[in-house]
Amino acid sequence: MTNYLRVTTPVEGTDGKTRFHNVGVAFPQRDGSKSKMKIKLHSFPINGELVLFEPKDADDDGNVTE
Repeated sequence: MTNYLRVTTPVEGTDGKTRFHNVGVAFPQRDGSKSKMKIKLHSFPINGELVLFEPKDADDDGNVTE
């Protein structure tokens, strides 16, 4: 596992396909910590849904189709 995860939100395009827009990152906490992960958002998902993925190459606008 990597040392962080991408935090995304699903967005349905006009073509009916779902794309995942990057909204932040999540970092696992140290062993023995009371919390499991720390999430830093750089935008707020208006649909209220977050999906986490391991990092991978994205296209120019930062959106990834999974």
